[in-house]
Amino acid sequence: MNTNHPQRPRRNFYGRVKGKSLKQSQKTYLDEDLATLSPGAVDWDSNPERRPLDLEGLFGGRPVWLEVGFGGGEHLVHQAESNPDIGIIGAEPYINGVAMLLGKIRRAGVSNLAVHPGDARDLFDVLPDQSISRAFLLYPDPWPKKRHHRRRFVTPEHLEPLARVLKPGAIFRVATDIPDYVRQTLEEVPKAGLEWLAERPSDWRAPWDDWISTRYEQKALREGRVPHYLTFRRAG
Repeated sequence: MNTNHPQRPRRNFYGRVKGKSLKQSQKTYLDEDLATLSPGAVDWDSNPERRPLDLEGLFGGRPVWLEVGFGGGEHLVHQAESNPDIGIIGAEPYINGVAMLLGKIRRAGVSNLAVHPGDARDLFDVLPDQSISRAFLLYPDPWPKKRHHRRRFVTPEHLEPLARVLKPGAIFRVATDIPDYVRQTLEEVPKAGLEWLAERPSDWRAPWDDWISTRYEQKALREGRVPHYLTFRRAG
């Protein structure tokens, strides 16, 4: 993707895009599989006019879910396997995570996934209004220092376009083990027009029925941090 396209908005991105050296098998996944699985309309070179993504052509009319920052892809592939009647898009700028996901897709043999290897904000640019039935934000980068809280996903820069692409009644799930991230989520997400669906402590203490624990959650548990599972619904 050309990050210097003349029409591309200036957006700071603070997270990692590459980590340790990729294995040869992971390089093969990127070379052989990524182009086929990527929704091309997100790329600024192929779509400088920012035409809306053709979700009908991408998923054949199936409802579409979105996972922002899929890490190593465990949850994304789990949902794709469990819901073959759903199309799922994953957005992740960390290329090592993308390579890990591609390997999992090969092994699982799922065909209802699309992968955007970049900033979710670029994907929001081309997703049609009210096109997403469910969205996930699972163990996002916590940016623990107070001066970095504006970098978190749960800010208007990300939540407003997310709300725009969610269908009325769509569900937005957030999982985090950082108490201050919970605080900011509960403050900011309702401002974007999403209602927190919690009536009792078990509604945020217990994982969802279709949850699969990710490596990030396992690390949090080993280190004594408590996961929170927050569920929101887009207003009609």
